[in-house]
Amino acid sequence: MIFHRYHGLGNDYLVCHHSVAALLSNEQIQRLCDRHYGIGSDGLLIDHDDADISSLRIINPDGSEAEKSGNGLRIYARYLFDIGRVKHEPFLVNTPGGQVRCEVTEGAHQVIVDMGQAKFSPAALPATVEGDEALALPLLAGGHNLSATLVSMGNPHCVIRVDKLDLEQVKQLGSEIETLAIFPKRTNVQFAQVLDRNNITIGIWERGAGYTLASGSSSCAAASAMRKLGLVDENVTVHMPGGKLAISFSGDFQVNMRGPVQKIATITLDNDCFWDMTT
Repeated sequence: MIFHRYHGLGNDYLVCHHSVAALLSNEQIQRLCDRHYGIGSDGLLIDHDDADISSLRIINPDGSEAEKSGNGLRIYARYLFDIGRVKHEPFLVNTPGGQVRCEVTEGAHQVIVDMGQAKFSPAALPATVEGDEALALPLLAGGHNLSATLVSMGNPHCVIRVDKLDLEQVKQLGSEIETLAIFPKRTNVQFAQVLDRNNITIGIWERGAGYTLASGSSSCAAASAMRKLGLVDENVTVHMPGGKLAISFSGDFQVNMRGPVQKIATITLDNDCFWDMTT
């Protein structure tokens, strides 16, 4: 079993071919992603190459499946470049959250992804909230009165605007917000502080993964929410504990993301990793 490990600003994924993933149970994928008992990662990216357009499946560390991942897409694009399936020209990738356009630039270390349209309809997440949009929605979590803007990037996001970002608060409240009853499929959570018209800083709680250093779709969602609220301009740098992503807008909230990817290793998994699951 061959896996390729990459990271985008500290958000790390394992990539494998679908023929390898087919050999793994959901429980084994969770073991694989465990940082103590497996290889360790923020998720598994599964490559499907049996069509004209490459297709990507994204499995979270808890075994659930994500519709879309910005960092995952950048990493997958770099993987396709590394194995020679794409070159520097733009190409398309299918995901359960929609088709996206990718481009590998600057040798191989920067990847541009057209993430599609940010949607503010609660039904798009889905969320059981009335109205065409949910902007500055009052939320109560951990005894805190919060202001949330709901955004879909092909996957669900709940963006909490704060005056001062506190990463401990993200860790304390993220799980509760992720599983609020108004989110039937759970949600990703971002706490966002606006620094100026072109910069925001965010803390991220990922659905199915927990606190993470960086997230591409979270950056797009947080920047989109602040843009929708009129607090930032068309070009936004999103600052995260893992690093920075460049987000830009065109048309009707069409979102473009640019950021780095690094390859860490190619790993051959030993079957002994799963010994206690098969005895």
